Amino acid sequence: MNNQHQQNYYRIAEAIEYIRSNFRRQPGLDEVAAQVHLSPFHFQRLFSEWAGTTPKKFLQYISLEHAKQLLKEQQATLFDTAFETGLSGTGRLHDLFVGIEGMTPAEYKNGGKNLLISYSFAESPFGNVVVASTSKGVCYMAFVEEEKAVPEDLKRRFPRAVYQMKSDLNQQNALSIFQSDWSRLSDIKLHLKGTPFQLKVWEALLKIPMGKLSTYGRIAAQIGNAGASRAVGTAIGSNPVSFLIPCHRVIQSSGNMGGYMWGTTRKTVMIGWENAQTDR
Repeated sequence: MNNQHQQNYYRIAEAIEYIRSNFRRQPGLDEVAAQVHLSPFHFQRLFSEWAGTTPKKFLQYISLEHAKQLLKEQQATLFDTAFETGLSGTGRLHDLFVGIEGMTPAEYKNGGKNLLISYSFAESPFGNVVVASTSKGVCYMAFVEEEKAVPEDLKRRFPRAVYQMKSDLNQQNALSIFQSDWSRLSDIKLHLKGTPFQLKVWEALLKIPMGKLSTYGRIAAQIGNAGASRAVGTAIGSNPVSFLIPCHRVIQSSGNMGGYMWGTTRKTVMIGWENAQTDR
């Protein structure tokens, strides 16, 4: 990521965090622009270019009241209906047809022994990302502040794997999620290390339409474990593939955003960005 692009990301992220913290006051354009040390004109133009919508409309998207309204409207049957409608009607991608293949018991147990993992770095609207893959699919994606050899979290997940810094088709297909042309998303394959319960939760996350939200309790009910909200939360927190498996679309039943492995500000930005994309 070049310095200017990175600086723009941090400015927009700071603006979003400021709006999120002060949404009850409905801060105006001048106030938010001053917070990130830009003129109102420059800030409006930069924000609109980055998010595809105005700061005022973006504020509406990310307010907690908006999140509560979405949840109130999404009763279980309506959630399923919205999912199906997203697949069949609008011509705009609301869901990912991503194939998940769990690693074999041997691969799971031995920490990735004999696995060759390729990884590369790329830019996204939310900062630098590292994406890693095996011959079967993407096994890891995470946001990183700076490019290093092999990210420590990736090495902890697969301590006995062999690593090479190399981009491949699996990675390129996965990164297409950040582009306007989503024609390759049906080709995305995931090769994940997880328990059967974790894989089930991650598959449920993939069914949350883009621009929509769900809760931990709703995910638990969806996978047939209505009383397992806490276990679902743990599984979501173990998600190894950021953004592609959309754990950022899960919030608390109260309407609060809740935690996020890669930062609450980034989570808020993602929710607003997706709303901007689906509203075009």
